[in-house]
Amino acid sequence: MRIRFALAALLFAFFPATDAFAAKVEVLIDLSEQRMMVEVGGENRYSWLVSTARRGYRTPIGLFHPVRLERMWFSTRYDLSPMPYSIFFRGGYAIHGTNEIGKLGRPVSHGCVRLHPANARRLFELVRLYGKGAAEITIRP
Repeated sequence: MRIRFALAALLFAFFPATDAFAAKVEVLIDLSEQRMMVEVGGENRYSWLVSTARRGYRTPIGLFHPVRLERMWFSTRYDLSPMPYSIFFRGGYAIHGTNEIGKLGRPVSHGCVRLHPANARRLFELVRLYGKGAAEITIRP
């Protein structure tokens, strides 16, 4: 029993439970509203317009976790289109910045979730800071 207590004390000494360590980045994307809400540690931080899949394409719905982060990516499928601050969450699907800012708030993409580049950068940095394992992406119809 003493050994377990000593081991627990050592773990807490070297790995203290902090708010930053325990915080989670939650991204909720509402396809019907074309809006993304971002919470950090249960606190509402951001609400941004997005663009998702237009007619004939689809943005997957469900719960996802970031798989890969790319500060700058170029689409290998759609004419090497720039995808700054990409957060890939399912195969080729990603949340990323767009230069078509005037189209935000309407479904116009091939399936990715497009954001204003400044907002994409903020989200990218949050996921990098807290870690991919602490980030959840929920996409609802």
